[in-house]
Amino acid sequence: MPILRSTFIALSRNATLRSFSERSAMGRKMSSRFVAGMTLDEVLGSAESLQRSGIASTLDSLGENVSTPEEARHSADIYHRLLDAIQTRSLNANISVKLTQMGMDLDPGLAEEIVAGLVQHAVAANTFVRVDMEGSAYTQATIDMVRRLHAIPANRGHVGIVIQAYLYRSDNDIRALTGDGIRIRLCKGAYQEPANLAFPEKKDVDANYVKLTRQLLLSGVYHGIATHDEQMIAATKAFVRERNIDPKTFEFQMLYGVRRDLQKSLVHDGFNMRVYVPFGTEWYPYFMRRLAERPANALFIAKNLLHQ
Repeated sequence: MPILRSTFIALSRNATLRSFSERSAMGRKMSSRFVAGMTLDEVLGSAESLQRSGIASTLDSLGENVSTPEEARHSADIYHRLLDAIQTRSLNANISVKLTQMGMDLDPGLAEEIVAGLVQHAVAANTFVRVDMEGSAYTQATIDMVRRLHAIPANRGHVGIVIQAYLYRSDNDIRALTGDGIRIRLCKGAYQEPANLAFPEKKDVDANYVKLTRQLLLSGVYHGIATHDEQMIAATKAFVRERNIDPKTFEFQMLYGVRRDLQKSLVHDGFNMRVYVPFGTEWYPYFMRRLAERPANALFIAKNLLHQ
């Protein structure tokens, strides 16, 4: 499995294969399991369908590492349109953005200006902006930006962040962020990181995930526990029972197209559930990282293609 994970991560960076896949009908067919279409109407339709099932959503316009300020502003414009639609359609939804898509590599000041505008719009629309976490090269800058934006009184509760359990530093980062009252999505992490920065063994990542989950649940802030791992979910539920924690004070989060049965089961059991719903033409890196996280997904997709 570690070899397959490394292979899929390497493929996620292959520009030639990405270009071919994103233009091909077969590539779009393969990606449809995890990507809710190419257009705003398609992703909004998916969010409405989830809401009818009692599931909230986080909407993500796919794309990373823009090369011009104009591309960054165009990416932001898509999110502004999503925020308008969330408000007009009364969706239980928010948005999730990547800083590299907002121009971080070009000019950190530009990225902060763009994200600040999105947060301001989210405040007006009574919703929320989640700033995604990318590779470890961006971790500190992402945390610093989110803390600055959240420190603006009008923004409190309307901007949050993602923390990755495989990084050694995450314990301290969570203490600082929850001290500020910042909402966190806790995930395991989907990037290839060196052993001096991240736990190399799954069992250690899992143990840290459980520890950090408990830390979040006791913080008094509304957080997202993002996992498809039934052991992590069972550990969370056991801790909630043990400490008599109200299940409505946090939410489980999962990815679009992954463990739909488990999503419905958790809603049935009285837990809040939010699904991360990506869309757009630049789906290839995201798709490959989903296969890297769980290579068995590749077999599942292959079987479905053969049966269609």
